[in-house]
Amino acid sequence: MSPRAGNAGPHTLAFVESPVQLLNVLEWAHAHAPGVGLTLVVLSPVDPMTRGQLRRMSDLARDEGHEVRWEEARGGPLAPFQTIGGLTGLLRGASRVVLGDPFSRYVQLLLTITRARDLVVVDDGTATMEFVGQLARGERLVRWHRKGGRPGPRDVLFAPVSASARRRLSPGDGRRIEIFSSMPMEEAPTGVTVSANAFAWTRARFGPPRLTKGADMVGTSLVETGVVDDGRYLEAVRALAAAHGATRYFAHRRESTDKLHRLAVETGLEIVRPELPLELIARRGPIGRTILSFPSTVVHTLPLALSGTQVRVAVCDIDPAWLTENASPRAQGFLSGVTGTARDVHRLSPAAATDPTAPPHPEPPHPEPPSPADPAESAGTASFAAPPGAAGAVAAG
Repeated sequence: MSPRAGNAGPHTLAFVESPVQLLNVLEWAHAHAPGVGLTLVVLSPVDPMTRGQLRRMSDLARDEGHEVRWEEARGGPLAPFQTIGGLTGLLRGASRVVLGDPFSRYVQLLLTITRARDLVVVDDGTATMEFVGQLARGERLVRWHRKGGRPGPRDVLFAPVSASARRRLSPGDGRRIEIFSSMPMEEAPTGVTVSANAFAWTRARFGPPRLTKGADMVGTSLVETGVVDDGRYLEAVRALAAAHGATRYFAHRRESTDKLHRLAVETGLEIVRPELPLELIARRGPIGRTILSFPSTVVHTLPLALSGTQVRVAVCDIDPAWLTENASPRAQGFLSGVTGTARDVHRLSPAAATDPTAPPHPEPPHPEPPSPADPAESAGTASFAAPPGAAGAVAAG
């Protein structure tokens, strides 16, 4: 174990399924358990981009002195049974459990096994806002983009486990519940401790970044989750990039390869697949002086991670006309709330994403951009771009 961490205090077991969850566990440990080593269990997903980011984040966790246990939790039909069986001893021996996604069926099942009296929920993006509201209102745990739909057979079958998990995540009977979040909390449940994630570990370990000329854009998985129409999304990205002089598009880890290829060809943007969560990529730099985003977690987290720099985060609202016919009835209100509650961001009207001739916002003078090799080398990214002239050829057709 690294000298950064020790074994003092209660044994803490953390479960993560995404790079952002792992980052926020490191932030929680830095803020609330400095010098205490924890056992971090990665319930690995199957998609390559997420796995790659989790591998990189696991290395950072080991550097901090934490023990990392990698579980191929979805490596076949028997994998869940093998994973849960192998973790039962750890679960029953842990005094504190930290988790990143209370909506995860995997995590809900694990919660039925643990005897821990201290439970900590760290951010899993904007879903944390919905979780807190549902917990406060005593509702069943349902992801926001699925709410309003009819429960499927699997939902009905799993309902008892989900209800048990919600009870475990409610204070009482000697249980202490903490929510560690950078998201705004309007409906904090009674008896739950809420503490702020200010990204102090990220700022202490990385940066400040070098700023480049122009703007960078942050991708979203709203198309992949069935909320936003793919054609409308591509049109909005193209218009925003033209209006603000964006050159790079940082892909969300869940964005499909086909969609990203279309974006590269039809917009001319360089598509960057980050090898770490965007908060770390931006903090390490180089990064654009302006970061463009649609409603997502980063409109809350990037201003915190980039505190003290001159980077401006601008968020474009989602026009109701962009939503698919299958989008949850709550989608528009939830996305508007994500944007409206964000601090230290510049808000853009959806009209800015439908008129590519609109003049860009005036920007202060920029330093010279880095050489083409710098962004990938220092930010830890992989990228691809459209062939020269491809964007113009598609637009002309």
